[in-house]
Amino acid sequence: MISGIDSSFDPAALGLAVPDEVDSQELGQEEFLQLMLTQLENQDPFKPMESGEFLGQLAQFGTVTGLGELQQSFESLSGSLISDQALQAASLVGRSVTIESSEGLLKTDSPLTGAVELPLNSPSVSVQVLDAAGQIIRQLELGSHPEGIVGFRWGGETDTGLPAPPGRYFLSAQYFNGQEMQSASTLINASVESVTVGAGGLAINLEGLGVVPFDTVREIGRTPTPISLETPLDPENSTDSVNSVDTEN
Repeated sequence: MISGIDSSFDPAALGLAVPDEVDSQELGQEEFLQLMLTQLENQDPFKPMESGEFLGQLAQFGTVTGLGELQQSFESLSGSLISDQALQAASLVGRSVTIESSEGLLKTDSPLTGAVELPLNSPSVSVQVLDAAGQIIRQLELGSHPEGIVGFRWGGETDTGLPAPPGRYFLSAQYFNGQEMQSASTLINASVESVTVGAGGLAINLEGLGVVPFDTVREIGRTPTPISLETPLDPENSTDSVNSVDTEN
């Protein structure tokens, strides 16, 4: 005798997964139009929906949909721009950049270079080099200069005549405005060691100075022309260049 088909078959008993129904809480454009058609078909013939109300609801849905698509487009564009900027920033590795900073790195084989951002013409511009303890170890007298960028280079010689060890040093620039000495911003040249892409955007890791935001870079690949050239550490070459200002008082 042939038994009938058991309608109580349970797929889960055989280890077969049964997909759950997706309960969507979002109303798509197709569902919205279907809902509007149903509303029109079931409206009171004595109180039909105003065409303006219908168009208003349709326009409102279109606006919401458009804003959502616009947001997605902006997110996609933002991702593309960040990726493109990261590729461009990666080409900076190994190159020199100029940033606004009060700290600079003196290396064994190269001097500390930078510039003073002079806001107006001044008869006297100077840069002080300070060590980690805040002591002034060198005073660079750059002389008289017009408004603009005044470059300088320090080879490591201190006011005592002894060479300073390689490392990080603080810089403080001043200029005479006709009545008194005023502070000025200093720009420092540094080498890029790496580029980082994070939630806050792009950042670059500078040799000896650490990580700084990419948007703080003022110049790439070109060093301001030095006005004051400090005496190099090499004792055989103890004179300043022809184009430099004498820093010895």
